[in-house]
Amino acid sequence: MSLSLKFGRDKASAANSEAASASGPLSHWQDSPSQDLLNKRNRQGLPRRWSLAGALLGASLALVAFAPASWLARGLAAASNDHVLITDSRGSIWNGSGVLVLSGGAGSRDAAILPGRLRWTMGFKGLGLALNARQDCCLNGELQLLLRPGWGRFELAVASGGDWLARLPAGLLSGLGTPWNTLQLGGSLRLSARDLRLEWVGGRWRQFGQLDLDLLNLSSRVSTLAPLGSYRFSLSAQPVAPGETGGGTSQMSLSTLEGALMLNGQGTLTAGKPRFTLEATAAPGREAALNNLLNIIGRRQGARSVFSIG
Repeated sequence: MSLSLKFGRDKASAANSEAASASGPLSHWQDSPSQDLLNKRNRQGLPRRWSLAGALLGASLALVAFAPASWLARGLAAASNDHVLITDSRGSIWNGSGVLVLSGGAGSRDAAILPGRLRWTMGFKGLGLALNARQDCCLNGELQLLLRPGWGRFELAVASGGDWLARLPAGLLSGLGTPWNTLQLGGSLRLSARDLRLEWVGGRWRQFGQLDLDLLNLSSRVSTLAPLGSYRFSLSAQPVAPGETGGGTSQMSLSTLEGALMLNGQGTLTAGKPRFTLEATAAPGREAALNNLLNIIGRRQGARSVFSIG
């Protein structure tokens, strides 16, 4: 009885071994053609993928190389909230021209056009870009701006030297809307900068250095006295304590260089929001001639006129 059971088990084991050995080669011969076909398809698809990647890269480079000047115009409009515009743009962002316009912003009908055309070239410089601009009417030679993009940040620096950057007729300010369109200023504007650098990080602008705007020999349609005087508006980076990175706040000041209309103002600019207080008074003996203008500038407090923003 035991011999019979043992013989039965040995026979079953032998049968299983034969079945396993038979199924092994069968599985090998069944799978091999599928694997070869898959490898062949992969080898054929690889050149296609490389060709597609090359075509996409070439198209991207061509798009950048021939990017129209209107791209630069849209960028400037967005950065200035539609207060500084480039119209009739021609060429590319690398070599183009356009007409510079000061505007009261989106929806405003006020606008002033600078005479002549603004012309620019842009190329790589170090790890950034150098933008060189010329305009015969207004710029002091060639204005150079350095653009340095980065991860989550963007930097704009004024690299031009000289005593001043630009001269503009004061009447252009009327294009910015109220209150300039009411004052209708005459005279000239002179823009200068000292180590000026603007950095965009964390969703806001941060200033380094100083920007000065001189308003020279100003006159106004609402005053019979001309000129009213000359003034300096300064926008400077707020001092930062050692070890701190700065809070993105700039100081604003307005002072009188000379003239019958005495202006004095102080304030700050934080995250694009200004807070500014201006006091205007008349020089001794000029009160009657400037009385109407002082009423327009702000709220009268005796001999003073006070105007506030923010």
